[in-house]
Amino acid sequence: MSQTKQDEPLTGGKLLEAVKKLGSLSKEEKARACGYYTVTKNGIERVNMMKFLNALIDAEGIKLDGDKYVDTGRGGRSASYRISIQSNGNLLIGSAYTKKMNLEPGDEFEITLGRKHIHLKQIIEEAEDETAGEELAEVKVEAEAVPSAS
Repeated sequence: MSQTKQDEPLTGGKLLEAVKKLGSLSKEEKARACGYYTVTKNGIERVNMMKFLNALIDAEGIKLDGDKYVDTGRGGRSASYRISIQSNGNLLIGSAYTKKMNLEPGDEFEITLGRKHIHLKQIIEEAEDETAGEELAEVKVEAEAVPSAS
């Protein structure tokens, strides 16, 4: 069914202003008055309430989807706080964790092995202190005992 557009619908501040002026009308009448309708080839007007309500939400500045990717500005996986041993035997801690701790290339860690865990203690050298003491920030990596497939 072919539909033709009558008026360009209002958006933003103009939409909010028009809706306030049309306060006594119904939702459908407000949507039609703001241009949120189409006319079919048979001459029947159809009000597009979803577009109208979405435009109102956008005009109010409400974000229903949330700010999922504000930090990086792009998508990606979120941190699961679980890692696996790679096929070459390495244990890789991803950038999501290092960014969260504000780690930089060259930061050093002391590794301590336990029965079912690995402790990583960040070594922070304080240049201002002449006693050259080292401060340790602890990061704990838990390893779960997982039965092997064999």
